[in-house]
Amino acid sequence: MTSAGVLPEVSLLTPAKNEAANLPELFAQVSAAMNAQPLSWELLVVDDGSTDESWRIIGEHAAADPHLRGLRLRRNFGKAAALAAGVAEVRGRLLVTLDADLQDDPAEVPRLLAALDANADLVSGHKAQRKDPLGKRLPSRLFNWMTGVITGLRLSDHNCGLKAARTEVYRRVPLYGELHRYIPALAHQLGYRVCELPVHHRPRAHGKSNYGLERYVRGALDLLTVVALTRYGRRPAHLFGGLGVVAGALGTLILLYLTGIWMFTEQSIGTRPLLTLGILLEIFSVQMISTGLLAELVLHRTGRDADVSVLVADDTASSHVE
Repeated sequence: MTSAGVLPEVSLLTPAKNEAANLPELFAQVSAAMNAQPLSWELLVVDDGSTDESWRIIGEHAAADPHLRGLRLRRNFGKAAALAAGVAEVRGRLLVTLDADLQDDPAEVPRLLAALDANADLVSGHKAQRKDPLGKRLPSRLFNWMTGVITGLRLSDHNCGLKAARTEVYRRVPLYGELHRYIPALAHQLGYRVCELPVHHRPRAHGKSNYGLERYVRGALDLLTVVALTRYGRRPAHLFGGLGVVAGALGTLILLYLTGIWMFTEQSIGTRPLLTLGILLEIFSVQMISTGLLAELVLHRTGRDADVSVLVADDTASSHVE
């Protein structure tokens, strides 16, 4: 039980959009799972621009249960923005995220919290027996495989909504656009210990999914953002300059080849498309290298070391008692 003025140890955070039919059962299941635990807790529900009775239901339950709080966004901003707004408001040392559609089982939360105690900073659920249509499962497998290859973090399910972490992890990773899909990968790149735990997954009982196939297109574009942020966020010249060097090398080889044809044969090269390609590659190379240098100047002026504390896990001073 969380008394007035006492901060909870665990915060549960769930974004909700048009989940009026699911919210009462969600509140009941979360309460049943958490009241059986010795840890104090709170549940923060972020209404992400619902047009049904979700906010009224949240308000009624919050008035009757001190564990429950609600946060209403001005309009639908997306899951990442809803999570970011909730992370800014939660008070617990530990943070559990779960979806409001009841496909995530709140009874799994104690297992996730126990895994956190076993030397992990973030535990991501793995829907081992996923109760979704085949049209969602197959693209998801491809997405998880690609994410693992590109980010270096091999998980069976990067995008499971059911996760538990130390709250500081969520406050360190960027949350905007569609980056909520890459929270484990972003945390991994910052040096946090990430593990995976199989969890029970249930079919949707009410309503319909708020996501369509277009989310995979947005997810692919955001994967490029993740690569830029995690691998090249502190050295953008290596990203743009690397592309420029490759393009410049190809352009130089093409132009050297055409120069040899022009000097040692009678063939004309002025109308060859290959000549245009070689020149375009050289121009592209100069542009990419220049962009990389400009990015380095911007990073230098804005403070490359401003967020260096995110890299620090511990220090000896914290262990001394005055």
